[in-house]
Amino acid sequence: PAIDPSRRVLGVIRPTVESIGAITQSKHIGVLATVGTIKSESYPLEIYKLFPDIQVSSEACPMWVSLVENNETYSQGVDYFIQRHVDNLLHKDPQIDTIILGCTHYPLLIHTIMQYVPEGIRVVSQGEYVAISLKEYLYRHPEMNEKCTRGGNCVFYTTEAEEKFSESASVFLNSGVDVHKMTLG
Repeated sequence: PAIDPSRRVLGVIRPTVESIGAITQSKHIGVLATVGTIKSESYPLEIYKLFPDIQVSSEACPMWVSLVENNETYSQGVDYFIQRHVDNLLHKDPQIDTIILGCTHYPLLIHTIMQYVPEGIRVVSQGEYVAISLKEYLYRHPEMNEKCTRGGNCVFYTTEAEEKFSESASVFLNSGVDVHKMTLG
């Protein structure tokens, strides 16, 4: 779809990738992400544009999003799936010293992920780098910063059951949300 020229889109991949060159010492990066993200090769493509000498190994983690969305971040299944995928990734390249969590859901699993990541390997989440990138962008573009509202409220619309959406959202936001059901089409 076409993007309204008055709107700006800040992605989550590019800000993370821009920082990765300063983080890795071994020049070997691992990416844990959804099947779609891995198949798209978004991270390797962006990394190679900026850092052609960095080696990228990827591992799809298809169950991780479901575990988060079903509020099973501390279940026994979490340990099994996380250990399996971390081990698979590190088996592909034992020189990995930095792992990117390539999905916005994955930081909610960080407590378990860190149990299976060997000491000395840094785990990087997108959120911090996206926030820094947005802050820098707004500083460089005060006209966009002036368009940002302050002190507003959030209303969420969903096509799924309102209660299920509210439960999932509360996992991310640590509070209840105002949810309204809508029908598309």
